[in-house]
Amino acid sequence: MSTPPGLRERKKQRTRELIAEAARRLFTARGFEAVTVDDVAREADVSRKTVFNYFPTKEDLFYSGLELFEAQLLEAIRTRAPGQSILTAFARFITQPRGLLSADDPEAEQRLRAIIRVIAQSPALLARERQIYARYTEALAELIAQETTARPQDIGPWVAANAMIGLHRALVGYVREQVLAGRDRDRIARAYRAQARQSVALLERGFGQLGTSLRRSTEIE
Repeated sequence: MSTPPGLRERKKQRTRELIAEAARRLFTARGFEAVTVDDVAREADVSRKTVFNYFPTKEDLFYSGLELFEAQLLEAIRTRAPGQSILTAFARFITQPRGLLSADDPEAEQRLRAIIRVIAQSPALLARERQIYARYTEALAELIAQETTARPQDIGPWVAANAMIGLHRALVGYVREQVLAGRDRDRIARAYRAQARQSVALLERGFGQLGTSLRRSTEIE
């Protein structure tokens, strides 16, 4: 049983959330490039040093929630039912619209459009996004290697991880294009699910049995 966080940890988490919320407000209102770390510090009523204590870069302020996505994705794979493939667990996780795409909030659609516009207009955010996807791929490849007892020189886990994260990236890109085109959020969510199912079906032809049993890859002689 995990121990509930203490008062100090709760205060630190709240400070982190307040800084991230202040940053999102400013980024949405002004655009990412026009906002400085000093602006965020003033908005959150903390020092510049405090901001950097929680977020090493300005890009981290914007993408502050993506660590949770990565952890949840890996956990969904680790805790999949016996006999269930890695791809099935991955697909079940990523095919469900989440965040602002599914939030029960009348302002969610407006916030979603604002955030996507900020990303689309910022070369720095797009570059950091690519780095984040690379990190996702590395973490997933490591997990697949563990789950399939692959040898260190096997490239299979990397191939599978790149395919899966590539699917996720394509879905995110699809949603972004639809939002920027002015499509209705509910319509986008339905189309997202359809696109996800079709894309997963393509991967199942190659990775549908991955991780259903523990097998070592064939080593090159």
